[in-house]
Amino acid sequence: MTRIRYDTDMNQDQGYQRAFLELAIDLGALKFGNFTLKSGRESPYFFNAGVFNTGSAIARLGRFYAEVIAATDLKFDMLFGPAYKGIPLAAVTAAALADHHDMDIRLAYNRKEVKQHGEGGSIVGGPLAGRVLIVDDVITAGTAVRQAVALIREAGAGVAGVVLALDREERGTGSRSAVQELGSELGVPVASIASLGDLVALVASDAALGQHLQAMRAYRRHYGV
Repeated sequence: MTRIRYDTDMNQDQGYQRAFLELAIDLGALKFGNFTLKSGRESPYFFNAGVFNTGSAIARLGRFYAEVIAATDLKFDMLFGPAYKGIPLAAVTAAALADHHDMDIRLAYNRKEVKQHGEGGSIVGGPLAGRVLIVDDVITAGTAVRQAVALIREAGAGVAGVVLALDREERGTGSRSAVQELGSELGVPVASIASLGDLVALVASDAALGQHLQAMRAYRRHYGV
């Protein structure tokens, strides 16, 4: 699997990782504490992209997605947002690509229930064609992304890759991360605005966040890759 990820040494040139994490913390989209994840793991942090719920916040989030897309060598023809969280993420990313990177890209998203009237079907927006880049927030079980890949391929289009907000870099069922496993299974590259490594680096460099460093490092040693 080809996997695109920005390690700490690249952050010196790609400052949007830190800016994204700082914004997420300021808004409360990224919190520190003790959280039980769907996997049952006890995590010292939690990310919820749904907290980007104002015009200004989600516009900035779209620009972060656009930055990481522009920084990769992914070749794609359109964006796809898996229902539900991926829908606004794909929309603001498309807008940011047009406004800030001179890329006017089609987008589409799916309904969870097939519409039986009007235009019908489960896909809204541009027809699925060419190379489709999936935009989502995080990958846990990967269900939404797998469904998106199936829809795209059933339509005769190809999957260019997946772009996430945050890669938790946690082990999946084996020695690789859940994101790596999913990317390998689907045969697509995965990129992210920021990663757990970026978050640990931020916590280590910020005195106000230093109280969380020990727990973050312990969690990374226990579950990270």
